[in-house]
Amino acid sequence: MSHDENNQEHVMLPPPSLKAQKGRGAVSNLQGRFEVNVREAYDDGWEREEEAAPWKTVVTDELCKSILSRNASPDLPFSVSLNPYRGCEHGCIYCFARPTHSYLGLSPGMDFESKIFAKVNAPEVLRRELAKPSYEPSSIALGVNTDAYQPCERERKLTRRVLEVLQECQHPVGLITKSSLIERDIDILSAMAAREQAGVAITLTTLDPAIARTLEPRAAAPARRLRTIRTLTDAGIPVAVSVAPIIPFVTEPDLERILEAVKEAGAVSAHYTVLRLPWEVAPLFHQWLQAHFPERAQRVMNRVREMRGGKDYDSTFGARMKGEGVWAELIRQRFKIATERLGLTGRGSRFHNMDASQFSRPLVVPPLGARAKAAADAGQMDLF
Repeated sequence: MSHDENNQEHVMLPPPSLKAQKGRGAVSNLQGRFEVNVREAYDDGWEREEEAAPWKTVVTDELCKSILSRNASPDLPFSVSLNPYRGCEHGCIYCFARPTHSYLGLSPGMDFESKIFAKVNAPEVLRRELAKPSYEPSSIALGVNTDAYQPCERERKLTRRVLEVLQECQHPVGLITKSSLIERDIDILSAMAAREQAGVAITLTTLDPAIARTLEPRAAAPARRLRTIRTLTDAGIPVAVSVAPIIPFVTEPDLERILEAVKEAGAVSAHYTVLRLPWEVAPLFHQWLQAHFPERAQRVMNRVREMRGGKDYDSTFGARMKGEGVWAELIRQRFKIATERLGLTGRGSRFHNMDASQFSRPLVVPPLGARAKAAADAGQMDLF
């Protein structure tokens, strides 16, 4: 179905109300930065007796031409990544990938978390790319931009099929997720981990379930993520924890308690980032603050800007992940002291030290065309 057919009443949510919808992170459908025509909500004084219909999730199939993305960022511990989905139903308001929906002519707000695109041929394209004679194996980071285990993965199983290809080729992979659905694939991950070819990072932003419900509404609850860490650890899969993002006066007070909880759950290492607000993420986050924490919104943004040289965001390499200034240094010191005290300084689960020496190229079998498939189904060979 089309965008308009599914969300006829959702051309734009009125920002002045700043009324959050249950199960959604964004409180508006903010226009993307490439839109030519600007629309504004206007209250004409007429009251609406009925409430707006819930914003439904629509998953659209998409055929991709390539599946591996490469980067040369000095801030990242990997150079190759793979994302089976565009958009993410978890709805994390702080997600740095939200602005990518602007390239599709969609909003980084509600559209990003309700208009999901599934790269249905991802496993086949991956197989083709790994088979190239020029391909050099290095750890693939799976699910970096958008969560590879978001709700639609239960039915689509694209992530599992990608893992099956990587397991077959003995190719190292690191995954990062907020979902307990990753437990479904323990059979693959534990076998790969035994060969030092798999590691997992679980993102844990807060231990407060009330904050988590508004900050990342459709991700697993904090307590559930802790159980996932324990389950993966018991299966022999090394688990790191990403305390990200650290938001002053919202998630920042939880810092030491989070680290203590994940250590008890079995994590071997931890890392963090401070809040990043690129492009449209900044106004969306401002709206979220006004909707959920109006009494501390100004104080939060003052500290964010203090770590960003007076701006909402600084994309400079070396500074964009950790920030700069007194507050950024205070967070760094707190994190360093806590991880050293708890022994969370290992690196083995975070895309490091994985074995790519056993990689073997896959045997590529081109898919049958429609005519050839019909002939095969009829028990006949195709001449062409």
